[in-house]
Amino acid sequence: MTTAPTATRNPWTVLFALCVGQSLGLLNSTVVNVALPAIGTDLGATLDQLLWVVNVYILVLTALTMVGARFGDLFSPKRMYLIGLGVFTAASVLCGLANSPGQLIAARIAQAVGGALMSPQTLSIITKIFPVDRRGAAIGVWGSFAGVSVAAAPTVGGLLVSAFDWRWVFFVNVPIGVAGFVLALAVVPDVRASATRKLDLVGIGLVTAGLSLITYALLEGESHQWGPMWGPITAPMLLGAGLAALVAFVVVERGRQHRDPLLPFAVVRNRNFVLMSAVTATIACGIGCVFLLVFLHLQTGAGMSALASGLAVAAAPFVSIFFSPISGRLTDRYGGKWVLVGGLVLAAAGVAMLALVTRTDTTWVGLLPSLIVLGIGMGVIFSPGGTIAMRDIEPEFSGAASGLLSLSRLTGSAIGSAAVGALLQAKVATASEGGGLSDLAPRVLTDAVRFAYLVPIGVLVVGIVLTMAAKATAPKPVAEPAAVK
Repeated sequence: MTTAPTATRNPWTVLFALCVGQSLGLLNSTVVNVALPAIGTDLGATLDQLLWVVNVYILVLTALTMVGARFGDLFSPKRMYLIGLGVFTAASVLCGLANSPGQLIAARIAQAVGGALMSPQTLSIITKIFPVDRRGAAIGVWGSFAGVSVAAAPTVGGLLVSAFDWRWVFFVNVPIGVAGFVLALAVVPDVRASATRKLDLVGIGLVTAGLSLITYALLEGESHQWGPMWGPITAPMLLGAGLAALVAFVVVERGRQHRDPLLPFAVVRNRNFVLMSAVTATIACGIGCVFLLVFLHLQTGAGMSALASGLAVAAAPFVSIFFSPISGRLTDRYGGKWVLVGGLVLAAAGVAMLALVTRTDTTWVGLLPSLIVLGIGMGVIFSPGGTIAMRDIEPEFSGAASGLLSLSRLTGSAIGSAAVGALLQAKVATASEGGGLSDLAPRVLTDAVRFAYLVPIGVLVVGIVLTMAAKATAPKPVAEPAAVK
């Protein structure tokens, strides 16, 4: 069944409503980092427990995003968005009320379940309600909201913890979540779902197990030196088991293509979609690495406070906000391929500039030109990838496609963090041999960070090559309005 964009409601109002929930999910993926020291002191949490407050959110979100996306195709993206936002908001209350590390971790799991149901629906609904010739601009605005969320996270977290209490990092979600729920209930159309509703339980089990094992191994492997993690079971064994589960998943899905599969092969047969999924992973890997390295350098190498470094780094996502809509309009006009190539080139150039100015005496003013170039590149790459990827996807599969793009982004982030962490650890260990690490830490760490910038530069170059392999597209004619329930 094929539907086309709806014209019965103002799509820009719908977009704004969807961006509220999307921004909450993005904000909470990083804002809690600033509150970890206060959480540890108040709840008596160990370092391992604090790391799991962050990592369990990433783990569950990665494992369930594809499932949540397909649920949108089967049971209505609006319904799944509202359920996800409701669960996320309620879980935020539980996070703020937690009296032990275990309670907080459990509430973060619930938050991630809500996020996995909510986040994939936004791009799916945007694809359905906007005609192709305006979709790039819409995704550009959607990307601007994402930029605001990323930019605001460190600053908002620092201000809330300093002025109130770590619990307000979670409580602040409640009024925003309630307002977003009411707004979405009122304005988001119930775009038509699949005619049949058969749950692929075997596929859900296999993909969840596979992604959970792989993500867990990537998150925890470095801290265990990639050796034993569960008795004799090592991180590489978990990676192998996860990959085996994903292979079994693909085999199962091959036999379910006419029975509501969790993974419709019609999506992965689309060349541009597959390429843009890979590019999405390289962007998430590269940009995620950059912010990890910049924060590490500014706080440990250059001695800035968490709040000061957050304000400094916010320059890049702040600049990106202004270029995302421009990128979207260019994508609508020219098709997106070369717009994306230009953005990736700018982003890679910004990272290279950061590497050149990374020193122990680096100031915010010294970083500013690099952050501006990086920010322009970030703004340009927000829109084209999603527009190119979703352009030829049938509306009935848009949820699955959106979920795969989200999964690519999460996987890229996890791989990037693991790769940079391993490289930093090896570089610092080598550089500090025979010397006092405590005395040399700022210089050693700064040198290691400068070297580690090769990772984001390299993956962004890979993104450029993959984008060059995509088919150039021109905007399609506007389609007829879709049926709205």
